[in-house]
Amino acid sequence: MSWSSIENNLINLSFGILLITLLVYWSNITINRNKILSKIGTILTILINLCLGISLLIRWISNGYFPLSNLYESLIFLTWILTFIHLIIEKQNNSKLIGAINIPISLFVIAFSSFVLPSEIKEASPLVPALRSNWLMMHVSIMMFSYATLILGSLLSILFLIISKTNKYASHNTNLVYDKNSINNYKTYLLFNRLNLLQSVDNLSYRIISLGFPMLTIGIIAGAVWANEAWGSYWSWDPKETWALITWIIFATYLHARLSKSWSGEKPAILASLGFIVVWICYLGVNFLGKGLHSYGWI
Repeated sequence: MSWSSIENNLINLSFGILLITLLVYWSNITINRNKILSKIGTILTILINLCLGISLLIRWISNGYFPLSNLYESLIFLTWILTFIHLIIEKQNNSKLIGAINIPISLFVIAFSSFVLPSEIKEASPLVPALRSNWLMMHVSIMMFSYATLILGSLLSILFLIISKTNKYASHNTNLVYDKNSINNYKTYLLFNRLNLLQSVDNLSYRIISLGFPMLTIGIIAGAVWANEAWGSYWSWDPKETWALITWIIFATYLHARLSKSWSGEKPAILASLGFIVVWICYLGVNFLGKGLHSYGWI
């Protein structure tokens, strides 16, 4: 069996485990405080992360360069980062929600890379001259880490908005009292828990985005330095560069609003939710146009 076959088998295995993990995490949401399902979900996520990591390592050793030269490799790397960050957050916060929202995205990315992309783009090819640089690992990996972190933070903001809407609906049907000692009926108890959930989701979203934004900033700066080295200009208003700047402005505005406390509640969550769309446009959308300096290695 060739290394390429082992790599493909690991990716296919990751897809299968992701399907099982999705069922585990979603079942765990419906069953309150089920420690067995939580542990199973964590173990399966570790297996997914190991399979993807080994497949990337095989590709790196076999081809002699860091596997981030085309769309297929970057999608696999993105999924590895998503599961890696997921495990860290889950360990620190002991939250079931992060797995329930991350696994569907990871499954979608793996499915897209495995079943939608043409086979020729999955095959390794010699690097174009612009990519034969140590900046490939530094700039692209940092940008991918920032994308993954901002995607997770934005997803939590979308979840915040959904819970907030259901909370408003429920509050019209229940006399809400914030004192725990005054909770005397089941509906009010559920509503009180939902408020606590809102606060925890909002805080977690803010913390994750606060991690992703500096990485995005460093990645853009590193890209500008590499661009000057490769193309003789720090900034060319390439579509990728332009949308990276738009992404930076949106999340900078979000963090400014949170730090200055000028916005709270749904307003910054709506901005972060918009950031979810913008990140995907920056990462995938502009490259499907086939134009610009960043169009190599894409469809």
